[in-house]
Amino acid sequence: MWTHWHPEAHQEIVQCLSKISRTTMAAPQRGKDYRGFILLSILLGTQREAWAGHILYSVPEETDKGSFVGNIAKDLGLEPRELVERGARIVSRGRTQLFALNARSGSLVTAGRIDREELCAQSARCLVNFNILMEDKMNLYPIEVEIMDVNDNAPKFLTEEMNVKIMENTVPGVRFPLNEARDSDVGTNSLQSYQLNPNHHFSLVVQTGYDGTKHPELVLERVLDREDKVVHHLLLTASDGGHPPQTGTTRIQVTVVDVNDHAPVFSLPQYQVTVPENVPVGTKLLEVNAVDLDEGVNGEVTYSFWKITPKILQIFHLNPHTGELSTLEGLDYEESGYYEMEVQAQDGPGSMTRAKVLITVLDVNDNAPEVTVTSVSSSIPEDTPPGTVIALFYLQDRDSGKNGEVTCTISENLPFKLERSIDNYYRLVIAENLDREKLSVYNITMKATDAGTPPLSSETHITMSVSDTNDNPPTFSQSSYSIYVPENNPRGASIFSVTAHDPDSHENALVTYSLSEDSLQGASLSSYVSINSDTGVLYALHAFDFEQFRDLQLRVTALDSGDPPLSSNVSLSLFVLDQNDNAPEILYPALPTDGSTGVELAPRSAEPGYLVTKVVAVDRDSGQNAWLSFRLLKASEPGLFAVGLHTGEVRTARALLDRDALKQSLVVAVQDHGQPPLSATVMLTVAVADSIPDVLADLDSMKAPADPDASGLTLYLVVAVAAVSCVFLAFVIVLLALRLRRWHASRLLPAVGGGLVGVGASPFVGVDGVRAFLQTYSHEVSLTADSRESHVIFPQPNYADTLVSHASCERKDLLLSSIDFHEGTDEAQSIQINKRKIQLRLLRILFRSGL
Repeated sequence: MWTHWHPEAHQEIVQCLSKISRTTMAAPQRGKDYRGFILLSILLGTQREAWAGHILYSVPEETDKGSFVGNIAKDLGLEPRELVERGARIVSRGRTQLFALNARSGSLVTAGRIDREELCAQSARCLVNFNILMEDKMNLYPIEVEIMDVNDNAPKFLTEEMNVKIMENTVPGVRFPLNEARDSDVGTNSLQSYQLNPNHHFSLVVQTGYDGTKHPELVLERVLDREDKVVHHLLLTASDGGHPPQTGTTRIQVTVVDVNDHAPVFSLPQYQVTVPENVPVGTKLLEVNAVDLDEGVNGEVTYSFWKITPKILQIFHLNPHTGELSTLEGLDYEESGYYEMEVQAQDGPGSMTRAKVLITVLDVNDNAPEVTVTSVSSSIPEDTPPGTVIALFYLQDRDSGKNGEVTCTISENLPFKLERSIDNYYRLVIAENLDREKLSVYNITMKATDAGTPPLSSETHITMSVSDTNDNPPTFSQSSYSIYVPENNPRGASIFSVTAHDPDSHENALVTYSLSEDSLQGASLSSYVSINSDTGVLYALHAFDFEQFRDLQLRVTALDSGDPPLSSNVSLSLFVLDQNDNAPEILYPALPTDGSTGVELAPRSAEPGYLVTKVVAVDRDSGQNAWLSFRLLKASEPGLFAVGLHTGEVRTARALLDRDALKQSLVVAVQDHGQPPLSATVMLTVAVADSIPDVLADLDSMKAPADPDASGLTLYLVVAVAAVSCVFLAFVIVLLALRLRRWHASRLLPAVGGGLVGVGASPFVGVDGVRAFLQTYSHEVSLTADSRESHVIFPQPNYADTLVSHASCERKDLLLSSIDFHEGTDEAQSIQINKRKIQLRLLRILFRSGL
């Protein structure tokens, strides 16, 4: 708290402190004396006072940079380190920073030398106001520091020499005002006394004005005699009350003139004028007028300033001949709203008179309000709660009255509001919840408008960025997806792509994809389908088979990279589309394991349309790929049988005749409707007889007498087959060599399969049958035991995946050769069977070697 000093005692301590300060600067042991100086400063100038939330310090002027002012941390109830942690800093109001914070000690120190006279001129009390701002909570603490005066300025006269003209008939005792000296210090350090050098004609009298100003006056003590001495030279000394006192001097030149019995007289004892501050430079403000009744030189009046400061001399001009008072510079109400000066009128001999001039400056709304941003948060999280302070700024208008009343507004439709703090400080506060996804950057315009006429305004723009928080999960464009993939798809091919959008930014918007764990037919779904975790592209790990499964139910999870992460799911239905990849499969008649064909009976008495048998087939595909149609591809007796297009039923097309052969061979083709179509064939053997015994009887009736030359015929057949086989083998070898030489490539003729379907015991094989065997690659030999007939059949090749065209069937007719042989003796039959086996084995070797 303040120590209440008596004013005179307080001033003496200040002078003593100033003396100690000078002594300390010159003393070699600066540290010890400086401690004494600091002690006195603490006793006098560094005491603090807190009232109504203010903290008051005092410090002498002209102290060194870094001088201690006060322990701000202690006075705020904080530790020194807390000042740094809470971001404490000094906020001044548009002036040079005079003080600084010592972060290590928590003290308030001077930022440089402080000149009290520059700050406060000759005010009785010099206070510097500023605020301490705590950045963490944006709290302000007002601080006041009183600058104590020291005697650092000597009295100074306006001019180094004054001229005084005195009539020689002036009676003793007349006083002549002299120019007073100026001392920028205050109190006892200001001007205290005047002294005049000793002389015989003049003395000095000092008058004290109502405001305490001392005015020196020259008093004539003896009558002057111009003939004796025309000019008198005097020295006037002004002294202040400091310790030690400082002085200023000026020379006085007294000129003795002839008698001038009339002095100039002003028309008014005081001139007053009121002007607006925005008058142009050079404007005539007023005109002073003085009249001297003397004539000649004694009546010529000149005008000049009398009591005036150097600054007024820079602003105003007084015409010495006309008395017009005009401006040299523009007036500024904010610097000074009132000017007081004295002008004097002096005639030729030197008689003078004075008048006071008062100039009042009216305020004009010529200053726009100023917005000073003290603290601002450049980026705020979008989850910042309403009521949070994000900016602190200060409003000021240098004008006064209504012109200085300022209101502040911000743009509409913004989630912010203004709140008034202490003094003219305002806070920008969040009023609503923020959403970065709606708007990530706010351009806030603060407009300050005064109440002048016309009103002036200024704008300050603040850019506020809203930082992202992970408050939005990834979302898919659809709630579910359906995927259609043809079966037999390439392994590893992309089949679909899902994309989830996350409106957040940066890591919060990085989405990864995954498949939920599930199983299908005992295997994990991840073995069928995989997903790229970065792009969301799905890949098939296997070729899908429509016949194994027709659909998959998947669930894709999209997970962002926020903290904590958010996710969303979407279901995917994968449907496998059928392809025509399965040929029809014949269920009936089933192929016997021994390679023979099944036999169906057709009675000779059967009417047209009689159902002989039915071909049953299935297709593992679906849809039109499984629609089957049946047709008769080949028949040993054309026109005898017909096949149902959609039923596969084999029926007689006409009545059976006696001339119809006992054994009828049919080839039935089954074809689906896929693209391309696939087919399968089956060979049917139909025996035309009423029963099995009838079949055997017909075979017995067909037997012929034994041929004694059968053994010779067989020998010829064996020799012919061997010769032809050798020739054909040689031809194939030569042809292969020629092709290798021609194409320079290793290519082999494709081996066309076909083998002996069944080999039975037959007594004889005809030569025509051997020739027919050598004319084709695809063949079937059927030798039936206990029969005199041997059939060598050469049908069109049968492929499971290609349907044989009808035109092809027409171009290549079925060749059926029947050779009858006479029955020989048992020994001859045994020999012929052994020979036949040799022939069949030779034929197999020939086909496997290249036919």
